[in-house]
Amino acid sequence: MHSVVILALDKVVPFDLATPIEVFTRTRLPDGRAAYQVRVCGPAEVIDAGAFTIRPRHGLEALAEADTIIVPGRDELEEVPADVVEALRAAAARGTRIASICSGAFILAATGLLDGQRATTHWAAAPQLAARYPAIEVDADVLYVDNGAILTSAGAAAGLDLCLHLIRRDHGSAVAADAARLSVMPLEREGGQAQFIVHDQPPTPRGSVLEPVLRWLDENCAKDLTLDDIAAHAGMSSRTLNRRFREQTGTSPLQWLLRARIRQAQHLLEATDHGVDRIAGQVGFGSPTSFRDRFKRIVGTSPQAYRGSFQRR
Repeated sequence: MHSVVILALDKVVPFDLATPIEVFTRTRLPDGRAAYQVRVCGPAEVIDAGAFTIRPRHGLEALAEADTIIVPGRDELEEVPADVVEALRAAAARGTRIASICSGAFILAATGLLDGQRATTHWAAAPQLAARYPAIEVDADVLYVDNGAILTSAGAAAGLDLCLHLIRRDHGSAVAADAARLSVMPLEREGGQAQFIVHDQPPTPRGSVLEPVLRWLDENCAKDLTLDDIAAHAGMSSRTLNRRFREQTGTSPLQWLLRARIRQAQHLLEATDHGVDRIAGQVGFGSPTSFRDRFKRIVGTSPQAYRGSFQRR
């Protein structure tokens, strides 16, 4: 099982700490097994978390056993303890994947692991990160940056985007989509790293009048459906259908259908060797050109580039 260790230092931001705990702990594989073992470690028995204190169950030695290390941000940019710097450098040398959330980028920067690399942090702290560590290429306009073994994310909710991206890298889009649904993530997030965001449909309350038609759309997204077709299946007028979709999902029926097609295309690009033109037809696009244009507009990259990044080997 993939081991995730979250590093908690004094003045840790509770939101940054809780986000990876919740997302990774609740992620399940298709057979129901837990996808990750999650632990919290710290350099001391008691860690100041602002409004409360925490007692990590593990010391820094847990970092040596991690497959992935998550470094949450801190409310105060204090000096990073020498033993923490040493432990993170040693983990990186072993090939451990290390990711920071928000101002956690300052902790990684203090180790030198971000030198010569592109990185991000909370937009309000980006100028300070660039000034303090000029060897880092700071990009404040993205949700997160993936450099392979080292990743950084922007502030607050961008930590969710980062965690979902890691899940997709590890287990594919189906598992990541389930994790996104549990996290109640929005349909699409703005940011330069759009190709790495799970484009799942927004959750619909169980028992909603739209639940049957949404399930039907997922099952029939490859068909040539019109708004009138969807409304007829739902047993309501097109105007009423549009209104209820806006109220309950925040989007229109045809946009929902488009996202369902793109999501199915992502799965086929990851899980099969089918050509892009074939996949375009399989998911309901009339022409490969239209499919490529829509895919790039929504996902942020071409179908072929997406497959190169995420196809399961």
